[in-house]
Amino acid sequence: MQVLSTPPPRGELVVIQPSRQRHCAGCRRGPLPMLVVEDGAPRCLGCADLGHLVFLPRGDTALTRRAREESPLSVVVVRFNRRRGRYERQGVLVEEAGLVRAEARCLADVEARRRRRVRDARRRAAQDARFAEAFAAEILRLFPGCPQDRADATAAHASVRGSGRVGRSAAGRALSEGAVVSAVVASVRHLDTSYDGLLMSGVPRREARRRIAAGVEAVLGGWGWEAGVGAAGR
Repeated sequence: MQVLSTPPPRGELVVIQPSRQRHCAGCRRGPLPMLVVEDGAPRCLGCADLGHLVFLPRGDTALTRRAREESPLSVVVVRFNRRRGRYERQGVLVEEAGLVRAEARCLADVEARRRRRVRDARRRAAQDARFAEAFAAEILRLFPGCPQDRADATAAHASVRGSGRVGRSAAGRALSEGAVVSAVVASVRHLDTSYDGLLMSGVPRREARRRIAAGVEAVLGGWGWEAGVGAAGR
């Protein structure tokens, strides 16, 4: 019997796309493209009474939401991401009739949803532009000697939506001094020192940062940063 050691998220009916070959503990069929865990053992969709459902991959939010609304039974499909150490959604299983009804609803208002997406995209772009401008202004306040184009480029890079960079963190969105300084230090580290070359030559990250710390501090000091002691290690 093959037991899955890490349970998927709770709160919903869940089916797993296994990363390794699994066979059903009931009918012994396999390898299984999808499975349900019952009492710690994998079972195929047929043995779990879910074989009549169809798979709808993730990607179309409106269709997924409506398919779940139209289907009396729906199940979340997840797959374990080993690099991130978590289960991630891959789509849903829904009843075929419910999916057909959902597709019809989506076709009926496709143009309205397209226009809404365009409006939302414009609104987000305007918000991002205002935020990047504010971020650049804060950089220049803390580093008055920093060239304008460098401040603009650093702010734009740090604040890309969905990037996970410091500008999109809670501290970054609040324009906290620590987040702004971290963004500037990262920019200096990569653009004004030999840091990238050291990493490419196999120098460990911590050691590379130690070697270029004085160079980072020198650039920051030239830009008027007076509280920069230890900033290179950020």
